[in-house]
Amino acid sequence: MGTTQGASAPETLHCYRHPDRETLLSCSSCDRPICTSCMTQAAVGVRCPECAGGRRSRTRAPRPMGAAATGTPVATITLVAINVLLFLVEMAQGVLVRGVGGSQLVDEGSIYGPAVADGEWWRMITGGFLHAGLIHIAFNMYLLWILGAALERFAGSLRFLAIYFVALLWGSAGALLLSPDSHTVGASGAVFGLMAALFLLERQKGIALLGGSVGALLVINLVFTFAFPGVSIGGHVGGILGGLAAAFVLSGFGRGHLAYGRVGVEGWAAIVGLLVGAVVVGVLVA
Repeated sequence: MGTTQGASAPETLHCYRHPDRETLLSCSSCDRPICTSCMTQAAVGVRCPECAGGRRSRTRAPRPMGAAATGTPVATITLVAINVLLFLVEMAQGVLVRGVGGSQLVDEGSIYGPAVADGEWWRMITGGFLHAGLIHIAFNMYLLWILGAALERFAGSLRFLAIYFVALLWGSAGALLLSPDSHTVGASGAVFGLMAALFLLERQKGIALLGGSVGALLVINLVFTFAFPGVSIGGHVGGILGGLAAAFVLSGFGRGHLAYGRVGVEGWAAIVGLLVGAVVVGVLVA
């Protein structure tokens, strides 16, 4: 007796806003799976709230499949907490409202060309968690909280962290390129990278996660970068380039969506390449 091969059942997906709901629907614009509660009928197919330009896309960032049910930006909170704790140590060692003098933590962990050239490449990471005063850390942590929470809720913790650390390391490389003999500290390179990634996301999909253009915020901060002395131009520009590169890779090299879709082995390999490449460049130019 012979057997016949039946047609395979369509793949069951889960709504990216409600991971517990199975669905066979996908947004006709970004291809993310959506349930009937989230869909908006379009002229051709259905759209998710963000691509439809619905009110919800401006008031609540979507939760990618696999994110925590509460939407709590755990990685962002952790990064802010680490920065604050380290600054408390700096204060105990003599750092006050302005200036880094007298802190052993800064002396041993800041981005400093001669030390990096001698093999202390890890300063390119630690320097991004130290700050030059109370105003410096307050400004950076405010932006990290606003930008990081929005990006993490939308893209998930892993992709957020990939963008953050790629931007941090390329910001350090930029600082070493333009000011290798200065002790550079601060999370601003990574923060500028987050701004750049969100801007790229806005340009790709027309989504305003902060309720307004991130591009305007980026331009304003760039003006401050070039207008005021003592600001690391290389660190900020390097962070922007790193954030853009990481976001481009995570969006399928510009073909897909930053928050949804498989990054693939080649994508994560490219992220590792960006991380390692930043360290190599930093050591070479130090």
